[in-house]
Amino acid sequence: MNYGRKKAAKKRRDITSKSKMKKKRLGVRIFKGVLLTLLLLMVAGCVGGGIFLKKVIDSAPDVTPEDVKPTGYTSVVYASDNKTETQRLTSAGSNRVYKTIDEIPKDLQHAFVAIEDERFYEHNGIDPKGIVRAGMIGLTTGDFSQGASTLTQQLIKNNIFDFMSEDTFFDRLERKIQEQYLALKLEKQMSKSEIMENYLNTINLGQNTLGVQAASQRYFNKDVSQLTLSESAVIAAITQSPSYYNPITHPDHNADRRKQVLKNMLEQGYISQEAHDEALADDVYARIQNVNTNITQNTTPQSYFVDALTEQILTDLEDPDVGLGYSETQAYNTLYKGGLSIYSTQDLEIQGICDQVLNDDSNYPYKVQYGLSYALTVTRADGTQENYSSGHIKQFRNMKYGLTFDSEEQAHQVIESFKASIAKEGDTYDEVINLSPQPQASVTVIDQATGQIKAMVGGRGTKSSSMSLNRAYTGSTRQPGSCFKILSTYAPALDSAGETLATIIKDEPYEYADGTPVSNWWGNYYRGNMTMRKAIEQSANICAVKTLTEITPQLGFTYCQNFGLSTLVESRTTDEGKVFTDIQQPLALGGVTDGVYNYEMCAAYAAIANGGVYQEPIMYTKILDHDGNVLLDRTQTQEKHTVLKDSTAFLLTSAMEDVIKKGTGTPARLSNMDAAAKTGTTSNNVDLWIAGYTPYYTCTIWSGYDDNTPLADREWDYHLKMWKKIMDQINTTKGLAYTQFEEPDSVVERTVCTSTGKLAVSGCPAVTEYFDRDTAPTQSCSGHRSAKKPSSDSKKDDESSDSSDQSDNANQSDSHSDGNSSGSDSTDSSQSTDTSQDGTTGEDTSGESSDANQGATQ
Repeated sequence: MNYGRKKAAKKRRDITSKSKMKKKRLGVRIFKGVLLTLLLLMVAGCVGGGIFLKKVIDSAPDVTPEDVKPTGYTSVVYASDNKTETQRLTSAGSNRVYKTIDEIPKDLQHAFVAIEDERFYEHNGIDPKGIVRAGMIGLTTGDFSQGASTLTQQLIKNNIFDFMSEDTFFDRLERKIQEQYLALKLEKQMSKSEIMENYLNTINLGQNTLGVQAASQRYFNKDVSQLTLSESAVIAAITQSPSYYNPITHPDHNADRRKQVLKNMLEQGYISQEAHDEALADDVYARIQNVNTNITQNTTPQSYFVDALTEQILTDLEDPDVGLGYSETQAYNTLYKGGLSIYSTQDLEIQGICDQVLNDDSNYPYKVQYGLSYALTVTRADGTQENYSSGHIKQFRNMKYGLTFDSEEQAHQVIESFKASIAKEGDTYDEVINLSPQPQASVTVIDQATGQIKAMVGGRGTKSSSMSLNRAYTGSTRQPGSCFKILSTYAPALDSAGETLATIIKDEPYEYADGTPVSNWWGNYYRGNMTMRKAIEQSANICAVKTLTEITPQLGFTYCQNFGLSTLVESRTTDEGKVFTDIQQPLALGGVTDGVYNYEMCAAYAAIANGGVYQEPIMYTKILDHDGNVLLDRTQTQEKHTVLKDSTAFLLTSAMEDVIKKGTGTPARLSNMDAAAKTGTTSNNVDLWIAGYTPYYTCTIWSGYDDNTPLADREWDYHLKMWKKIMDQINTTKGLAYTQFEEPDSVVERTVCTSTGKLAVSGCPAVTEYFDRDTAPTQSCSGHRSAKKPSSDSKKDDESSDSSDQSDNANQSDSHSDGNSSGSDSTDSSQSTDTSQDGTTGEDTSGESSDANQGATQ
């Protein structure tokens, strides 16, 4: 006990000591100081925030009900002369048909509310709960993409705000505050029904449609008032991202979103469980008809060039690095309602030449066939509906490829036979029939000095609708065949792997890494030693694969990316676990997973023609807004970078001149102009290509059947003749003087031995070749004097060299079949097939089928 008293007394003395009291008072003062500082900062923050908020609100535009109604100006497209009007993009042409709220089904209204703004009928313009929810998700996950905008805010954003000066975070913050303030203000002036009516007539719903009526007609061929719950959910699912949730191009994405719409409607009490289940079970996507018919007063469809132009403008307006970072709806409204002056790169003379050549039936195989695209909805007597498509007719006829007929009459007869096979008493039919001439073709022409697309044709035959399948732009990817040898193999080999056009490559039996033999297009024999120049001229498959293997597929893939080819697959894993990659040996022969776009192939070859400098292909130079201010200047934001040394570009050009003069492209030889080109043909003549250029323009042509029907062997060169006609007429029409390709100072000439690639000496089979200064040969050939008793191996090598020289000009009659990389199974841009290195990729025409060989798996 005494110990306890002493301990307590000591503790009291310690607590009451002067030093302890001073420390305690100091701590209190510091705490008070920190607290006071925080309080002052909070007060200053509140005052500053209040001043900022007042300034933002005071600068907000006035808003009235009239301001949020759909309005706009006509946009005009001009040709490259900056004065000839080629197209008007009017408000009516933006595919909007106004509907009152009474004409719009309740299910459709509720579908939008359920997925976009569940408290729409409760809040006064802003949704605090939604803001808190989005903020919490952003703080916890780092994903601040969750939207908290109400339908009222979205209506204001899409119709009131001009984003041309929204360059910084504070600009966006200012707009967001003003948007919320104006939403509160607008809700005092308009009823919920009026806000909903304007919103549903304003929104962008994809496929060139604005508003729910246009979308209903576009996707279902019916008035909006007739939409079912299931169909209403499809349309409501589009609005968050009209491209991603497009039910025609991405039905799987839309289906996932539609499922969420129906789930939300059930949970929020708008529909019963029975209605939910019935709608979810509906095969609604079978009824969505890919009609591509604009709801517009103008019945004349846009050209393929204008189709691609509008697509590029919309993309640029949404891209913050190129344009203005608009939403899809804002970009669409700006284009079709903004009164823009669009100065395109289209040269009407060149466009006219391309149109004439591609639409002249005499330029194609001797007979025209017709491809059928079909959609049918059958309404039975009891009111039930059944939906049929092209696939059902293909199955009915047991056709191997697609629906291709010798005449339009034959196609209609098959349609009637099919309908008779499913007919029942009391049926009514709603069908869409599209017939297109086959084989099809596409062409792109680029001015390589500027990267400007001067002409584009996306298909053969009469164009019946705007925004239809554009085979020259992003509507279709096709396998490139041997045109890819230049881009994936020989360009990198010459540019960065120390190879030269005199490099000797032995054409001999060769296998892919998995043991599958590689074959040449000319048959089951080998030409021995070939120079790289000769391998390019004769489109030798084995030489190309050996070269890519030596420099590595990774290097070839990197160069292809630098050439601007956006469709290549570095690595892709499917849900089933299959891994696709284009970083494989078949890349040498154009064996790629998804194929390529025509216009990107043209831009890649234009980079070679431009001395190795790639310029992004553009379709307009500038766009002025309604007041004459520059909205976009594409010449300032156009991507440009060096892909190749100027010496490499010249060496490739020189080799490809031989392709036209004496190689696989001789039918494309021009009348009075130097030209360089590479041909490409995929397995069974499914895809025919030529990509080439003069000193002035670059042109690529693709031709083939949309459904991958093989062309006959005799139909191997018509596309080459079309290329010649187009380029010859361009030269004549534009009055272009004959000129040769300019040789850069970085290139030198050396006389080399064709057997060794070294500097020639007396007795060598010699030729003068071009070289880059840094890779020109410095060693001389050791000579070719025979020993008195040559070994059998030496004799064989000499014979191989001699036979290769003799065979260089052999088989010219076969030069049309320059090679066969695999054909794609579909023209859909999302095509992908699980394929291994089976030896039939690229230019292998060993007689084996290689339909599936679109790429390579690892």
